[in-house]
Amino acid sequence: MRVAFVLGTTSGGTGRHVRMLVEGLIRRGHRVVVVGPVSVEAQFSFGETGARFVAAPMSDRPHPVNDLRALLAIRRVTKDADVVHAHGLRAGALAGLGLWGRAPLVVTLHNALTAGGLIGVVYGGLERVVARRADQVLVVSPDLGERMRALGAREVGPAVVPAPVPRAARRSPREVRAELGAGRRPIVLTVARLAQQKGLETLLDAARGPWPGEGETPLFAVAGDGPLLGDLRRRIEAEALPVVLLGNRDDVPDLLAAATVVVWASRWEGQPLSVSEALMMGRPVIATAVGGVPDLLAGAGILVPYGDVAALRAAVQDVVGDGAEAARLAAAAARRGAELPDADEAVESVLNVYGRSRQHE
Repeated sequence: MRVAFVLGTTSGGTGRHVRMLVEGLIRRGHRVVVVGPVSVEAQFSFGETGARFVAAPMSDRPHPVNDLRALLAIRRVTKDADVVHAHGLRAGALAGLGLWGRAPLVVTLHNALTAGGLIGVVYGGLERVVARRADQVLVVSPDLGERMRALGAREVGPAVVPAPVPRAARRSPREVRAELGAGRRPIVLTVARLAQQKGLETLLDAARGPWPGEGETPLFAVAGDGPLLGDLRRRIEAEALPVVLLGNRDDVPDLLAAATVVVWASRWEGQPLSVSEALMMGRPVIATAVGGVPDLLAGAGILVPYGDVAALRAAVQDVVGDGAEAARLAAAAARRGAELPDADEAVESVLNVYGRSRQHE
């Protein structure tokens, strides 16, 4: 089978997922071409897998000239494809407009919009294009599926987005604690891009306390980078919050192994790889009940409403103050982590989708 992938700019998770699918398809003898901006090839090296990479200038915002170039590139590259698989709303819309019905189109939606205004209007227009043009829409959360069905999508199904098995920690929790200056304090870890979607203002509100007893004040550690770095740093300093910003890290397994509990305060998530990694490492998890998170946890963690500072703080207190509860959550996480799908299951899943799409031609 000849498969063409189309993707735009990505901060990581989408690109890693596409790379995994490309590798799996090539191992099974399929021919693969990847169309996207030069930056994704630089970051994910699709050419090293045996796939052909073709550059197309797709940005995350409308750009008439570049969008036309991307449309023409997609049409040229996919003329002999048996199926086209676009990842992300913008890539999906451009692929739908560029294909003009020549090959079956599968679109995987990895994210939802959490901002309004003009961006929301543009986003809504792209959603309608995808709903009308795609033969199959795969979604990472039930709410995305409901929205696409409401917009008239022909067929909607769940996307299988596995996380790679985390490597073993290379440093002991004691060494990580020493680096962070945590002493004997509980470590509350968040792994997230420092962006609006991640609800980090709620995390800082929860970190502010009050906490019962000076010696029991947790240390909140945030691993990640992003556009809110400066704002978050200024607030942490101004309010003397017990929060440390770690920046991008290549030792997340070490941080997870040292964490007392791992927390996500997000406005929305699909199937975040970082949550899957925490589960596979058997770490207690607290997360907001948004998007695909409840299905991903499947009871193996504590869910709190988005934006509920008191509920988030209380959940953290319950875990850091009760060793038996932390142990129960850790065991539940490890069981759930062992149940999560792997790369082979994800590849077989998309092959089944491709087969159905070609039957509908």
